[in-house]
Amino acid sequence: MAYISPFRALRYDPSKVTLSKAVTQPYDKITPAMQEHYYDASPCNLVRIVLGKKEPSDGPDNNVYTRAAKYFADWRRDGVLKPDAEPSIYLYVQQFAVPGGTERLERRGFIALGRVEDYANKVVYRHEQTLSKPKADRLDLLRATKAHFEQIFMLYSDPASEIDGALNPNSAPDMETSDEYGVTHKVWKVSDPKLVQLIRDKMADKKLIIADGHHRYETSLNYRNERRTAAGGAVNPDASYEFTVMTFVNMDRPGLVILPTHRVVHGLTGFSSDVLRDKAKAYFRVKEIDPSFDAAEAANKLRETGNTGTAILAITTNRAFLMDSPKAADAKIFAGLSPRQQLLDVVQLHKCLLEGVLGLSEESIRNQQNLSYIRDAGEALAQVRRGSANVAFLMNPAKMEQVRDIAFAGEVMPQKSTDFFPKMISGFTTYALE
Repeated sequence: MAYISPFRALRYDPSKVTLSKAVTQPYDKITPAMQEHYYDASPCNLVRIVLGKKEPSDGPDNNVYTRAAKYFADWRRDGVLKPDAEPSIYLYVQQFAVPGGTERLERRGFIALGRVEDYANKVVYRHEQTLSKPKADRLDLLRATKAHFEQIFMLYSDPASEIDGALNPNSAPDMETSDEYGVTHKVWKVSDPKLVQLIRDKMADKKLIIADGHHRYETSLNYRNERRTAAGGAVNPDASYEFTVMTFVNMDRPGLVILPTHRVVHGLTGFSSDVLRDKAKAYFRVKEIDPSFDAAEAANKLRETGNTGTAILAITTNRAFLMDSPKAADAKIFAGLSPRQQLLDVVQLHKCLLEGVLGLSEESIRNQQNLSYIRDAGEALAQVRRGSANVAFLMNPAKMEQVRDIAFAGEVMPQKSTDFFPKMISGFTTYALE
């Protein structure tokens, strides 16, 4: 099923640039402040390629994509990025504490090429909806550079942990760094042909779920289709554009953490806390609670209430409402959604509260016209309490079993439904198509 392959990754030469000053978080997690920090860290920092700065004079011949291509060409020419001598896969270990916690966890995976598969082939499964604008941006970058710089985070099932057991290093890592979230990242190059083939064989019957990187995966699909068309429709299964870089993680092992992504609604005229409370009673049991809690207390309250089902906290400027025990709603509001999808807190929030109570349309939600996605509950609370937003909705994270079941059923969750932590660092391995 899953076809993986070793590759000769382009890697930063430590004699030319310090790894910690060159790597980045994934492009869609880079804030403007982080972008500035990465630019200042090194003239060879990968941010110049994956999320370059726009300039007032940008045009068809000089823009973020043409500059990215030039940086990439220059770094290859100057030996800043050097290809490994032999095709390899790369063991990737992350050691971290969950935000707000102290216990150190470990997540293991490996980096390799994975064949880009149409969803209809039932090898690769998505679990979230995608948006056209980010895919257009990534496609322009891929066309310009003809390279993949960031890994797509893929999940597979291996209850016996045979693959992780085979990838058991007994030497110091080839690459190691820590990031701004206190995560330690270690990478070992694995080039023993017998071991590589063993991993390929064990992966051959696996189905894959995209954890992070839906937009980049579908960009790879679109680019592959473009190249096939340019080749007259011929399919060459070994062509470089038939593959992209993936990190494969066993979903059955501990260390797989999903964080919630909260919703903050702003810019609504005539918003009323009383109206929110009263209308929400058509969908949930609603209890007004003391609003003077912090982010940690909110998380505890949600966790306790959510043990038996849906739990959502709605916070306005100086009030708070705990919503749970969903009621049987008008079937039209869940039209087209399976019972699995309807049980998701994020679907209950979108359909019942954002659309049903506040009257936001699906299109406005997709375009984030009155909606922001905030991962930090403290920031969501701060925005609404200082009056820059109407209401913040805090949620529990989706469970891994929910993600798995939704994906394998061929269904999707709303965008920004899952936040796998930590992210895969960009810059350890680059896959050049030419």
